[in-house]
Amino acid sequence: MEYDERLDRALESTPEMEEATRRFSIPAPDVQQEGNVTVYENFQRTLDVFDREATHLMKYLQNELGTSATIDDRGRLRLTGEFRRGRIEDAIESYADDYVLCPECGLPDTILETENGAEIRRCTACGARSSTET
Repeated sequence: MEYDERLDRALESTPEMEEATRRFSIPAPDVQQEGNVTVYENFQRTLDVFDREATHLMKYLQNELGTSATIDDRGRLRLTGEFRRGRIEDAIESYADDYVLCPECGLPDTILETENGAEIRRCTACGARSSTET
């Protein structure tokens, strides 16, 4: 079998990258206003999809939105101030790009590690290692 034939056969059996990334879908934030507090109702669901610690995402959102936040006993994120859904959605998408999705293969199969005091994102799918955007 010639090289070109083997290459064609391998490419045919390889799944398209677009198909592989469809399994990762960021849930739209469900936000409600309660006085001067914005409550992110489905915060826990977002954490489950990202497979990240609550405090890590909370700190990121605090920095991005310029506010303080707490997690209540129901697992909801309570942000001080009024924030529209679109602004929170943009911050969550930025978090996914910076801390969840692999910059090489685009898959969400990453874990965060600390190496020499620096936070590193390691992809368990392709093995790529990259620094996180901090």
